[in-house]
Amino acid sequence: RWLTDRDVDPVFAIFSDEQMMRYWSSTAMKDRSEAADLIARIHRQFAEKSGFQWGVERKDDSVLLGTCTLFNIHVANMRAEVGYCLRSAHWGGGYMGEALSALIDHAFGVLRLRRLEADVDPNNAGSLRVLDRMGFQREGLLRERWNVGGEIQDSVLLGLLAREWQGRRA
Repeated sequence: RWLTDRDVDPVFAIFSDEQMMRYWSSTAMKDRSEAADLIARIHRQFAEKSGFQWGVERKDDSVLLGTCTLFNIHVANMRAEVGYCLRSAHWGGGYMGEALSALIDHAFGVLRLRRLEADVDPNNAGSLRVLDRMGFQREGLLRERWNVGGEIQDSVLLGLLAREWQGRRA
């Protein structure tokens, strides 16, 4: 769902979750104002069509659990990167698989992209499992790609083609 200014506190709760942010490419938020800045950036990117980030909420009570994102969109090459996060308290509940499925449908359907990429910390077994279930293929290891809070991290690069996704959905 669309994120609004009313979501500052839940967005801050998501991006200040130290356990979840362990696998992110930046450190955890320390101040609520960072969440307000993120929401403003999300709105700007939507307007520019340079990135699309939606909230992931639980259907039964509308609690915001995380986000799903399409970014680094290359229209000419018909590709983009996917990103997602889920508060660690909600890991293993199937929420991200459902949200990613909708995001991928949007990317390959509405946006008519040909390829999606994901960049994942090799220690993030849960994220690698959900991408595997979505049909992403491991394409390489980028060694010492990120410096997050002084910790050097590798990155697994994964890719999914529209024709592969459509074949799985048929």
